[in-house]
Amino acid sequence: MTSWKEIAILPFHENEMQRGRLIGQQGIFDASQRTLARVPLVSLRQALSVAQHLNFRHAADALGVTQSSVSARIRALEETLGIVLFERRPRGVRLTEAGRRFVAEVSAGIEQIDHAVRTAGAIADGTVGRLAIGVNGSIASGFLADLRRCYRAAHPAIEQSIVEGSSSHTLAMIRDGKLDVAFIINVADVPDCHSRHLWNEALMIALPAAHPLVALETLAWADIVKETFLVRQGGAGPQVFEHIVRRVADHGRSPRLQRRDVGRDTLMHMVAAGEGITLTHEAGSHVPFPGIVFRPINDEKEHARFSAVWSPQNRSPALRNLLDLATHMSRLDGLTMQAQTVPSSFPVKIPGHHETGGASL
Repeated sequence: MTSWKEIAILPFHENEMQRGRLIGQQGIFDASQRTLARVPLVSLRQALSVAQHLNFRHAADALGVTQSSVSARIRALEETLGIVLFERRPRGVRLTEAGRRFVAEVSAGIEQIDHAVRTAGAIADGTVGRLAIGVNGSIASGFLADLRRCYRAAHPAIEQSIVEGSSSHTLAMIRDGKLDVAFIINVADVPDCHSRHLWNEALMIALPAAHPLVALETLAWADIVKETFLVRQGGAGPQVFEHIVRRVADHGRSPRLQRRDVGRDTLMHMVAAGEGITLTHEAGSHVPFPGIVFRPINDEKEHARFSAVWSPQNRSPALRNLLDLATHMSRLDGLTMQAQTVPSSFPVKIPGHHETGGASL
């Protein structure tokens, strides 16, 4: 179709002809729109039923209405459209050629409308849709793995999209609307976001299998302050870094830290190769790595404290269902009550009240 800009550069007589064609096409479109606006959806559904049964009485019985109302609606529909859809006969009706084409098109349109209504209703109920979830580290085991598995069983039609990143990165994505929720270690009072503390995990040391300290069942910080610590730059790396610095400083030493821009698996392989040790949380220790041994720290009183963070503008029913399930699971495990007895220097805000507890890792 020729555009208005193209018409402007045509010779005068061609310009007028093209303009006339466009005006005519626009007029037909406007008239069609006005006609469509006068056609009730119930009339279209009744026309489909008559086309199926080829009998007004049978169509009325199937629809649960009177035969006279069906007959009147079909007559009004034909008058509005300006075409005859059905040939009336003593023992029923027959579709005209125009009626056959009309019914075929309307049937496809009604199916699309029904599908759109069902889909919108399912999304509004939180039974269909997508959740974008931000995490700091492994989702292979622990509370988050159990939560995702239970949620998938309850809502199999909700796609769970996982994005791994640092706390600052996932929080930025929450604010930009790119994530529905993030599960973050030791989140403090986050401006313009809601947060809910859900579970805690003990801290563990990952050692090379050949390290002399593997002979000990548990470790103390005094045993490891002289070691070289490997720390990720992403994920929970920043919190791990700060925690190690604080603990080593408590023993009057300067930490030996090496930051690596790698994923968790690569970092563990570096530990297995004897390049250093690292600090992780309990769920991470449940994932076996060749050449790695995990040991608890007997004088570590703090825990990794995990919270869900989301935008108050997010009204997703799927998100609400996930948060409700997470809260229920947390209460069943007694994790929230346990967390409130563990001191910390990092305050955590929960919508509606303030609480403290957890760790700085």
